[in-house]
Amino acid sequence: MRFRHPDGSTVHLAYCTNVHPAEDLEGVRRQLREHCEPVRRRLGRDRLGIGLWLARDAARALVADPAALRSLRAELDARGLEVVTLNGFPYQGFGAERVKYRVYRPDWTEPERLDHTTDLARLLAGLLPDDEPEGTISTLPLAWRTGYDDTAAATARKALTALAQRLDALQDLTGRSIRVGLEPEPGCTVATTADAAAALTGPGSPPADRIGVCVDTCHLATEFEDPATALDGLAAAGIPVVKAQLSAALHAEHPGSDAERAALAAFVEPRFLHQTRTRVPDGRVLGSDDLDEALAGSAVPTAATGATAPDPAAAGAAGLDAGGLAAAAAPPSDPASAAATAPDRPLTPTPSAAPAAPAGPDGAADPAGTALPTGAPWRVHLHVPLHAPLLPPLTSTLPVLQDTLTRLVGGARPLTRHLEVETYTWQALPAELRPRTRAQLADGIAAELGLVRDLLTALGLKELP
Repeated sequence: MRFRHPDGSTVHLAYCTNVHPAEDLEGVRRQLREHCEPVRRRLGRDRLGIGLWLARDAARALVADPAALRSLRAELDARGLEVVTLNGFPYQGFGAERVKYRVYRPDWTEPERLDHTTDLARLLAGLLPDDEPEGTISTLPLAWRTGYDDTAAATARKALTALAQRLDALQDLTGRSIRVGLEPEPGCTVATTADAAAALTGPGSPPADRIGVCVDTCHLATEFEDPATALDGLAAAGIPVVKAQLSAALHAEHPGSDAERAALAAFVEPRFLHQTRTRVPDGRVLGSDDLDEALAGSAVPTAATGATAPDPAAAGAAGLDAGGLAAAAAPPSDPASAAATAPDRPLTPTPSAAPAAPAGPDGAADPAGTALPTGAPWRVHLHVPLHAPLLPPLTSTLPVLQDTLTRLVGGARPLTRHLEVETYTWQALPAELRPRTRAQLADGIAAELGLVRDLLTALGLKELP
């Protein structure tokens, strides 16, 4: 969907196809046929933007076969679909029964991440509409926080600088400009927009005209970031908002009440990681790496970020269930293969100058008496439907999305031109909220896009044919 901003520029709205995870090219074609085109028809549009997710195997197949890429482009056109942005965060296995920490591998310290993102940039240059000279890609925020040290930071910066150089060469070759945005996420090395500004400035930083930030409004809300402060901070640091993902987190106003704890428990599920945060009266944000741990009271503060990690004994017991990663048979050098045969990434805190939590006899933080506080609201990293009421008395952080969207595109000029609805957890929702058929899922996605369309037109943008 395209909108004309009052300044005359075009703002694109899409929805992300990681809600229909497909590992290979045939799966991608099937999602266009069975999901994306039906959503477009429900909206009564001749053209619909999709934020395409291409898993490693699908991307490699397209890079290896230019004819297949041309065929995919032709199919997009025939189905009334267009692509100006890709979701490059998950590498593969996003449809597995258990994803959790594995979504962060390979990270930006591993060469596979640079190679995959380079492949995505090449493909996006070939998929962009003829009248659109710029594409964007969102990527993971460097790495999960544990085990990330100065050496890892230097390696990641070097990889991002190499990516920027490759993007320059790609523009020289194709005339298409591709930019990449780190997507801050709770629990990661880059958890907030302030972390992103720190990571992308200073000596050795990649050029800002290529590498910026993807603002995800669920992640922003989960970390209790104020949209105005966050966006002003990025602007002051000279970091562009490459794209924005429009999503809402789960909000519990009184997490200590029996009713809200019971409602929260209904959202506990084994597939995705649901980081949980609360802001205490002194302004610190504390939390747990997963909702079930927060409800069980097993969270302890980390020394690195003021977030929390689970009881070390529970972390050590975490392992791979039958879901695994789809590419478990990949060569041993493939980090995804290693992730499929090893426990979830360990959760030991990273040293920093911040005060450390009390240490137990084994050097791990002592979990005694450090359960997540319940005297202030909790927010949960769980992308809930934008348009639908949740299980009472829980609500969503839709107001944070609205505030962020106003600041992104409601001013004299848009801070970003690429917007992407990203509710990928439909099938992980409680049974009462979960769509039972493809038709119901298409109805829900169309309703989300319709809500955002109304927000945009209320801000003065004009929907284009």
